[in-house]
Amino acid sequence: MNSFRKKPIVTYGLIAVNLLVFIGMTLSGGSQNVVNLIAWGAKYNPLIIQGELWRLFTPMFIHIGLEHLALNLLTLYFLGVQLEQLFGKWRFLALYLISGVGGNILSFALSSNISAGASTSLFGFFGAYLMLGESFRQNQYIRMISRQFLVLIVLNLGFDLFAGGIDIWGHLGGLLAGFLASYAVGVPNIGSIPRIKRIISVVALVVVYGLLLQTGFNHWQYPV
Repeated sequence: MNSFRKKPIVTYGLIAVNLLVFIGMTLSGGSQNVVNLIAWGAKYNPLIIQGELWRLFTPMFIHIGLEHLALNLLTLYFLGVQLEQLFGKWRFLALYLISGVGGNILSFALSSNISAGASTSLFGFFGAYLMLGESFRQNQYIRMISRQFLVLIVLNLGFDLFAGGIDIWGHLGGLLAGFLASYAVGVPNIGSIPRIKRIISVVALVVVYGLLLQTGFNHWQYPV
């Protein structure tokens, strides 16, 4: 039982789900086929404003091409193995899901492009490392890795600005959602988070992303 608990089961499960979805898309028309992407649940604003809110959830399991899939799943593995151990299985899963939805909400609010990919969730993991660095800065190891991830975040966002076909709003939304959600879920394997910080983070998540969702509906239903 202890060996089961130590294994990153959720990380493996998320990788498996992403792989299965990619195989299904490949067999049913291709992962780079726009019609197929929309059919499988990519973020597509015209359908979201018609009520298909599940499209804010499903993109985190969809990838556009083998290179996109491989890069994200490698990152998911290396980040997931460590974060799942630190946060615990269910808190780690919550981080993945909340970050993914948060990234897709900001993308919905500010970008008309079709988008998909686990990178919204992965940027949420980056945000979780920033939270760890802020909350447990007295821990030398955590302080070191949080600084490393801060540099990695800056480099990634800088790359996003100059590379085509990347949903920078999704990345930023995932980063913020992961930062706030990591306070909310807590990390008891390391230490406690003050209750006031956890309450503020929950309120901020609900208010900020609720307003962004409303902004998206107002913007795309009644474009100026």
